Amino acid sequence: MTGERNILVVLHAHRDETIDAGVRVCAALRAAGARPVLADTDIDDLGARTARLGAVGVLGRDVALVEVELAIVLGGDGTILRAAELVRGGSAPVLGINMGHVGFLAEIERDELDEAVARVISRDYLVEERLALSVRVTDAAGELKYETWALNEATVEKASRERMLEVVVEVDGRPLTAFGCDGVVISTPTGSTAYNFSAGGPVIWPEVEAIAVVPLSAHALFAKPLVIAPAATVAIEVLERTTETGVLWCDGRRSHDLPPGARVSAQRSGQSVRLARLHPAPFTDRLVRKFQLPVNGWRGPAGGSHPVTGVIDAAELDT
Repeated sequence: MTGERNILVVLHAHRDETIDAGVRVCAALRAAGARPVLADTDIDDLGARTARLGAVGVLGRDVALVEVELAIVLGGDGTILRAAELVRGGSAPVLGINMGHVGFLAEIERDELDEAVARVISRDYLVEERLALSVRVTDAAGELKYETWALNEATVEKASRERMLEVVVEVDGRPLTAFGCDGVVISTPTGSTAYNFSAGGPVIWPEVEAIAVVPLSAHALFAKPLVIAPAATVAIEVLERTTETGVLWCDGRRSHDLPPGARVSAQRSGQSVRLARLHPAPFTDRLVRKFQLPVNGWRGPAGGSHPVTGVIDAAELDT
């Protein structure tokens, strides 16, 4: 471990605004005596535009993963998920600065960029530990074929649209139900506002340690979303009688084919994902702000400290 402070900068390399933001971040880090670090994949994507960022270290060549203090992410949720993948195996937390649309995983918006870098330099942030999934694929003979992890979700899906995928759901080694479907989403609380939410699954507060299982377009009487214990193991078996091939997707980034007889098991990973937080605030406020939920008419609890204005003040939700 060196005495130099190494800050990984992860950005969406195909958007001019994120590159401009990256220039500002790298310059501010160098001015504060820290070294900005880029992954080689980002350098490849940036090409000649890498020179705009100035002098940077390269992750894995100049700087080992264990030497990275924190990752600053400039982009949307997809870029944040990529950053979580880059720092997997280390201890660096991820700080997301939303340069996309909803950016639910992001901590702040782009207009707070300079403040965020200053807070990183002064180490003025908190770190949240988020539950992640360990995912394994075995074949019909029980042989391990693939192993990965997921922060948001692991999804078993049909590979083509013509036919249904026939699966059986298992919890803690016991079969629960079988049905034909488009797929099954296994989600963490962090991912509950992503694919799980779109599929009709429940939003799970980050403080609640649980795993959600949500069927996709299932043809079955008992095919409702489930919320199970964080210590449970969920397995989805692609029935051998099915004529459809499935595919496993983890966080929409890593995939593996699932022939008939394949079995996907997911359980809590021994390694959580660390998210840096600058403005700890109620998760409810984040939901309202990110999804622009209607709250007009809210008065708050009687005798509370909130003004009885009929609306939530914007500053209350600017978290």
